[in-house]
Amino acid sequence: MKIESKNILVTGAGGFIGSHLTETLVKQGANVKAFLRYRSDNSIGLLAQSPKNVRDEVEMFRGDLKDPEALRKPVRGCDLVFHLGSLIAIPYSYVNPMDFIQTNVMGTANLLNACLASDVAKIIHTSTSEVYGTACYVPIDEKHPLQGQSPYSATKIAADKLAESYYRSFGLPVATVRPFNTYGPRQSARAIIPTIILQGLKNDVLRLGALHPTRDLMFVDDTVKGFISVAESGDSTGEVINLGTGHEISIGDLAETILAIMGKASQIHRDRDRIRPEHSEVERLLCDNKKAKSLLSWEPTISLEEGLRQTIEWFTSHAQIYRDSHAV
Repeated sequence: MKIESKNILVTGAGGFIGSHLTETLVKQGANVKAFLRYRSDNSIGLLAQSPKNVRDEVEMFRGDLKDPEALRKPVRGCDLVFHLGSLIAIPYSYVNPMDFIQTNVMGTANLLNACLASDVAKIIHTSTSEVYGTACYVPIDEKHPLQGQSPYSATKIAADKLAESYYRSFGLPVATVRPFNTYGPRQSARAIIPTIILQGLKNDVLRLGALHPTRDLMFVDDTVKGFISVAESGDSTGEVINLGTGHEISIGDLAETILAIMGKASQIHRDRDRIRPEHSEVERLLCDNKKAKSLLSWEPTISLEEGLRQTIEWFTSHAQIYRDSHAV
């Protein structure tokens, strides 16, 4: 199913990956609706950083995933639905896990029910590599055990299984995309790469959490291409598909790499206040992307060094936006 001229809904369109995906879909000729969490200031989130000519092509819907009625109108008439809407801040999930349960689990159920009632041709449900927890073996393929090491990851596991159950029970055409750690322009300052960059721009000392965990880091453009490849594939329905590079780097080495690209000599200190609770830290994530390569003919094309250079350039030119961020 080619996306050109298709009617497409993106939930979470105001988020990091969602805004980039929405922008790409518009540029590729799709008719795009954006479902955005309602805010009193009528904000459209990170979509505000897309070009105006792109924003003008998007039909905006505001509401809350927890309200099933809010989803019915935007879903109606859609060929494709990309479901990216969720709460993602792991530290906040320790503080208010019920909010994550209501948004990520009940919100996904509401979206699936709306799609079922509207005869949507395909739903691309967004998972996360966090559902795997600390690797039992590497590289991590789609058959790896799921481990809820934070309330956030537990709710994403539940949402994934709901999507699977709707495919098996009702024949709802769902494909689950499981991206590993995506980074790039517009990402939240609380994510590790923006944190390192923004601290490096203004501090002589970087204060980070645990430095030894490893992550498989993928530039957002490659992630978006993966999402679209899943949507267009005739073989992805009913499947769970990892998107990652197949390479890992420790947080400590990542920080040193970023500082070297920036030409900075900042010291790196381990800050206890930034460390996850005991047994909650995911120690190692390394993607097995063979399924995506064989099923979708997709693979990442942007190296870590090139992706970091683009990300550093963007955050350097937009640093003023984040000047009061508590993450840095």
